[in-house]
Amino acid sequence: PFYKGTLIINKGFTKETGIKVIEDGDADLVAYGVPFIANPDLVARFEADAPLNSPDQTTFYTDTEKGYIDYPAMSE
Repeated sequence: PFYKGTLIINKGFTKETGIKVIEDGDADLVAYGVPFIANPDLVARFEADAPLNSPDQTTFYTDTEKGYIDYPAMSE
């Protein structure tokens, strides 16, 4: 590889594909954007193999509370 530093990749990874890309040595870290928006407890969900909330992209980056504070946590 041309780049010898830490490589962080993102865009469309699931828990499984993120693990695979790291295990295969194709990246050092995987960044999860959209999954974190809909799942503020994403790490806990991954650890528990819990289902994820579906994101509502019509609420992204708007000026209302909808989509920012109303996604249910795993325990709700």
